[in-house]
Amino acid sequence: MKILVAAGAFKQSLTAAEACAAIARGLEESKLRAAIEQMPIADGGNGTLDAFLAGGGERIAIQVLDPLLRPILAEYGLIDAGHTAVIEMALASGLELLQPAELNPLIATTYGTGQLMADALGRGVERIIIGLGGSATVDGGMGCLCALGLKLLDASGNEIQVGGGGLAALAAIDAGGLDPRWRDVEIVIASDVENPTLGKRGAARVFGPQKGADPAMVELLERNLGHCFTLVFEQRGVDVRAAVGGGAAGAFAAGLMAFLNCRLESGIDLVLAQNRFGEKLADCALVITGEGQIDAQTLDGKGPLGVAKLAAARGVPTIAIVGGLNIDDGALREAGVQAAFSIVDKPMPLEDALANAQDLTRLAALRLGYVLQIGLS
Repeated sequence: MKILVAAGAFKQSLTAAEACAAIARGLEESKLRAAIEQMPIADGGNGTLDAFLAGGGERIAIQVLDPLLRPILAEYGLIDAGHTAVIEMALASGLELLQPAELNPLIATTYGTGQLMADALGRGVERIIIGLGGSATVDGGMGCLCALGLKLLDASGNEIQVGGGGLAALAAIDAGGLDPRWRDVEIVIASDVENPTLGKRGAARVFGPQKGADPAMVELLERNLGHCFTLVFEQRGVDVRAAVGGGAAGAFAAGLMAFLNCRLESGIDLVLAQNRFGEKLADCALVITGEGQIDAQTLDGKGPLGVAKLAAARGVPTIAIVGGLNIDDGALREAGVQAAFSIVDKPMPLEDALANAQDLTRLAALRLGYVLQIGLS
């Protein structure tokens, strides 16, 4: 029997690779007679770079600026013999780069992500895949575009301050500095977010609070994004204000749609295709997936759902091992997951669950291995 372990990251505790390894270890300790293959997954958020590089590639590390313009070392990957770059936005512009007291989307910028893109362009890539999860920003991607040569000017012709707050002073956009090579580079945004750029479900109102915005800041960011993309429409004739998925990563997606050769795709579908998930299902009896928490958001295209859907289409059952389980069992089964098990085996503080996630995941897989042996006996 072959079992494919295709788990994602358990946020704040395990990387996707660590989660897969813990599950595989537990199954092996149960003495289950099975060939176990591991395939870390991601859906555009945490662990996206590692998931794409699981099948091989080159890891590049360069110095960039973090969301508060401090120098850091950030990585991106080259795959497909160097023709495609994979950028995980969170590694340059992410929430986890900041302390809780530092979260402020009025000043946080995506400039560092643009620096990663510029470096990849200089290496001659033909395609860039950008995973958008975990960003600390609501700047409409303007910081990123500035790193690529765009100039954002106020009424006096001076460059405006970076961040979502600075967009209030925007009076003109000079795109003359964008490298003409960008016309020939395909930008693929790996995201499961369908929120529009503006409005009740837009970038500021839905995602602003996750990045440290209080109610007053949310409304200011909404006005500033509206002002920015209205100006983009007036000057470039490109309207992304209601673009489906434009609200992803603080409207980063909308900014790239407006200025680059850009399209959105499901992050998990991209990862599964890159790692030939469909081929690996050919002789597979069971898929075990997992993530930190399965809830209603999982049904919106998160990693485990993408795994379960494709496995179900090939007639392979899927079981999930998760940190938290907050969803109706019926909805989960409709999504293709036959059963889900929480790693938390007794009441405990969240801090303890996070600190011991590796052992808890291994033990949950151990117990699952025992159950699977009953079915095989």
